[in-house]
Order: sequence, then structure tokens, then C-alpha cells
Amino acid sequence: MRIVCLVPSVTELLCDLGLSEEIVGRTGFCIHPWETVRTIPKVGGTKDVKLDRVRELAPTHVVVNVEENRKEDAEALAEFVPDVVVTHPRAPRDNLDLYRQMGAAFDREREAEELCWRFEEAYERAAASAGEPRDVLYLIWRDPWMTVAPDTYISQTLALFNWHTVQPLPDACPRYEDKRRYPEVDLADFAGVDEVLLSSEPFHFKDRHRDEVASLVPGAAVSLIDGEMTSWYGSRAIAGLDYLAGFTAR
Repeated sequence: MRIVCLVPSVTELLCDLGLSEEIVGRTGFCIHPWETVRTIPKVGGTKDVKLDRVRELAPTHVVVNVEENRKEDAEALAEFVPDVVVTHPRAPRDNLDLYRQMGAAFDREREAEELCWRFEEAYERAAASAGEPRDVLYLIWRDPWMTVAPDTYISQTLALFNWHTVQPLPDACPRYEDKRRYPEVDLADFAGVDEVLLSSEPFHFKDRHRDEVASLVPGAAVSLIDGEMTSWYGSRAIAGLDYLAGFTAR
């Protein structure tokens, strides 16, 4: 097998399934586990795949994601790659299907079931740690400010801990009426929210941004949060659930 993976979290998952030697290409955002992937050739980004470079690597499989990769790239890859493996987890428990999908596709069923067992344990710990309901504004971008829709993996993961992502009013953000999954928002519309979470990705919020947001959403707690632990499915989701259990219990 010769695998090109265009999904950062799945690249890590494939490595944890024992497939690192079969991975011949990755995106520049596939950074875990670094000591393993740093020598694997890059084929562009998740949204700007270098198709000619992928062709040169002669993969037998390419792994893509419905949300992270462009449909037109997946269709172009299907013209010369024998197997295009499509992933689309949208909630924490979808990881079980993802593990088994990768296990079946790449002959790693036993390793996949071991991950499922570890995930189930982490999920039980997470569910037991859920506290009182909190309304949170989860920001992923600045200039413009952007948040996440309720049907995203991030929102569904936070909901497990009783943290509910608040949404912009349609009249305040017309774009949201188009069901955009990452709508632009005006922070002035979120007075009274319990907490604002500033993700480390895709925009890398820092301490100075926390002070800025605190001045724009008075009364709300403002915290930096590790975006990989909320948005990366795959094997990292196991550590992510334990991370969030500690984070929400502060």
C-alpha cells in the first residue's frame, strides 16, 4: 500500500494504527506525530492539494475528508488513484466508525478495535465529568470574528460536557441564514454568555487577544483552549476527551 493522507488528524490515526511506513504523502498541516511524519513528502495543504505531486507519488490510496478537502480535488484524484477513502466524522462517537473504517481499509482491524476500547473508556470518563450547563462562544478566527455552527464536530464535542456553543442571531449575521458552518459574528451580540473560548487553531489566539475579547464581551470569562483537542477526531480524540474533562472542571 502507498497512502497519501490529506487529513491531518487521520494521518496521526494511521500512524497509531501502525501504518506510518505506508504513508508516502501528507499535507503541510499533518504534523503529528512529528518525528514520524517530518520525513514524509508534503503535497500542499488541505485546500490546495498539488495534484501533480500526488500523481508522482503513485499512491494506491488517498484519504480525504468531506469538510477539510475540496470536492473537486477528490474527484480529480479519483481519476488516477485506485482508492479514494472518504471520511466525515461529525460527533465524538463517530470516531468509532472512523477507526473501524481505517482498520478495514488498511488491514488493521485488531489495532482499530484496541483504539475503540480506549475511546469508549475516555468517553465514559468525559460523560461522567459533565457539569452544569454553560453557554460558550467558541472563536476560531479574528478579523473577522468567526465561530462554529452547532452541527460541527467542535460543538458536538463540547456539548458532551454540557458546554453549548451559542449562535449569532440571523438578523445580526445574515450569512448564518445560509447555514454556514463557520459564521462571522459581532461580539457585541454575545453579552451575557458564560465564557468565550479562543482556539489555538486555525487562528492562533494568544494572551493579548484574550484581553481584547474580554473588553468586548464584558462579564464573560475568556480562556485560551487547545484547538487540536476540540477539533481533531481520530486517535487524538481520546486525549482530547480527557483534556476537556480537566478543562471544563476548572
